[in-house]
Amino acid sequence: MTYAKPDALVSAEWLAGRLEDDGVRVIDVTYFHPSLKRDAKAEYRAKHIQGAVHFDIDDIKQPGDPRPHMLPKPELFALKVGALGIGNRHRVICYDSLGLQSAARAWWMFRIFGHDNVAVLDGGLVNWLAEQRPVTDREEQPKPESFRARFRPELVKALEQIRSNMAEKAFQLVDARAAGRFKGVEPELWPGRPGHIPGSLNLPYPDILEPRLKTMLPADALKAKFKAAGVDLAKPITVTCGSGVTACIPALAAYLLGHGDAAIYDGSWSEWGLRTDTPAETG
Repeated sequence: MTYAKPDALVSAEWLAGRLEDDGVRVIDVTYFHPSLKRDAKAEYRAKHIQGAVHFDIDDIKQPGDPRPHMLPKPELFALKVGALGIGNRHRVICYDSLGLQSAARAWWMFRIFGHDNVAVLDGGLVNWLAEQRPVTDREEQPKPESFRARFRPELVKALEQIRSNMAEKAFQLVDARAAGRFKGVEPELWPGRPGHIPGSLNLPYPDILEPRLKTMLPADALKAKFKAAGVDLAKPITVTCGSGVTACIPALAAYLLGHGDAAIYDGSWSEWGLRTDTPAETG
């Protein structure tokens, strides 16, 4: 069984043959949770795929918002990605150094701002290096491009929409965090209470990746994972996680399987779990 919509994923072989293509732009979207105390920008400078620029989700965000890396306004997104040398004419390829973790966030961001010509490098830098493909420490100096953003509100949910859905059940809410965090029996990485949003289903994002190379599971295995989690791919889906980053991985997987368009709860648990007026469940 093949993916219904394979355009969102490219192989290392595909990318290796197009690094000199002026119509392709590669972005390193590596992000580390603050608790890891790792510098994504420094690691990019030390080692990245030829031609890649660093796409920092903690820079390309809404300034002044206390919630982590919330979506910027369309005009700011256009300004930031244009400065990275990305225009509407480009096919954008996203990767990160952990295999597949934050790259899907950039994939979702480009799509929410109307740019569908975007894909994720399957397995990211983990698989790229496993295939013994070259990297560089040469930092790119991109020539600015003009980018026009068109916001698609159906791809993002806000807190009040999640709250209303608890009664309306207009969409399935899928939580991409690890089972222990979802159940509230392991420490939560973000400040706030343990547990999950009542009524949500748990599909931990590592479960849909190949354990060693961090590539996306084949289509039949992906379908089985969604089914085992109780998720109906024929119905609307919104995905949540800790801060709206790894939620984009099940959204990408659902897209590959032909699902319409999964939305992301951008505030996720870093917003919901910190408040006192939002219900939470454990277990």
